[in-house]
Amino acid sequence: MPTWSLHGDGRRVTPGEVVQPSERLTWPRTIGIGAQHIAAMFGATFLVPILTGFPPTTTLLFSGIGTLLFVVVTRNRIPSYLGSSFAFIAPVIAATKSGGMAEALGGIVAAGVLLFIVGLIVNAVGAGWIDRLMPPVVTGTIVAVIGLNLAGAAKNNITPQPGVAAVTLGTIFLVVVLSRGFLSRVSIVLGIIVGYAFAAVQGLIDTKGIDAAAWFGFPTLTTPTFRFSSMVLFVPVVLVLIAENIGHVKAVATMTGQDLNADMGRALMADGLATTVAGLGGGSGTTTYAENIGTMAATRVYSTLAYIIAGCGAILLSMSPKLGALLSSVPVGVLGGAGAALYGMIGILGARIWIENKVNFSDPTNLFIAAASLVIGISDVTYTSGNYTFNGIVNATLLAVIGYQIMRAIARARGTSQA
Repeated sequence: MPTWSLHGDGRRVTPGEVVQPSERLTWPRTIGIGAQHIAAMFGATFLVPILTGFPPTTTLLFSGIGTLLFVVVTRNRIPSYLGSSFAFIAPVIAATKSGGMAEALGGIVAAGVLLFIVGLIVNAVGAGWIDRLMPPVVTGTIVAVIGLNLAGAAKNNITPQPGVAAVTLGTIFLVVVLSRGFLSRVSIVLGIIVGYAFAAVQGLIDTKGIDAAAWFGFPTLTTPTFRFSSMVLFVPVVLVLIAENIGHVKAVATMTGQDLNADMGRALMADGLATTVAGLGGGSGTTTYAENIGTMAATRVYSTLAYIIAGCGAILLSMSPKLGALLSSVPVGVLGGAGAALYGMIGILGARIWIENKVNFSDPTNLFIAAASLVIGISDVTYTSGNYTFNGIVNATLLAVIGYQIMRAIARARGTSQA
């Protein structure tokens, strides 16, 4: 069982100092920081199951369990909240259409196991091979495809209730430009709240399920089923989770002044384990949350004890079926408005990876791999062979990863490479 030493007098963090993962403040302050982490993760964590049709309280339960597992597996060295990963939305929607929620859960389990195996490899040999396999041009392309592939899903939700969608999206825009700090970070959640209220005024909310739900009860658990044609849809997500976890570890290392390179493998293993456990019980796949990195940067408190409190708090919140019924009653127009912003943001994150890493698009290899992969992924070019179907995200990922390596190898052999 880990222990946490008291930072200074436990009441304040002096300028230039941070509360390290193995430290804590006084109990009231630590509990308060834990509550802030719950607030920071809550909107994004419940948004994924709402968009995919998963039970929100079940996802909340496994996000709390996953966070506790992460602290244990990383040996109390990396502070992180594991919330719902947006990268799972597209494959979950696709798998659910073809085989129901159980098959989507099978894909989540497969992604978790694969990520855990990658973590084992990184723990043994280091993470250098990941950078060679997935340079920024490839990673950025995959992230962009995963977001923009969902444009059709957003349209399908907007069309039945365009007015509700417009109010939701308009509220998100206004919150972003009128606020700063925490409110700006939860703009999508506030947009959903206003859109929900607008829909309620119009009589578009069915409250029967909310009224019938109990205040306290255990979340619904669902057993996964496994079909290869569905599981293969989740392979691209693993690549995104790898990038997110490594980025998280590097960010924490920078902010705390610690060398965490040797812990990257354990971080991947922890997220893989958390995702596997979530899939086995009916929850969404997990990832380390940037929202909570922002909270740590603002407070300068990196104590893992605060995350244990946040994880336990999430588990307690998941024990309210009425909360789950309320979240499940969000109308499609609200989902469409929020999705238009969220899915587009995921796509733009891919472009951000290109920009921050100064990807050279005058290099034909970079240019053509990104261009062709985007078109295949966004238009959802699908290939079926027998019982197996490979959707646009899978095909775009294969082209980006394999095509890049082939083109780069040929260019280097011919002396035409600009890398």
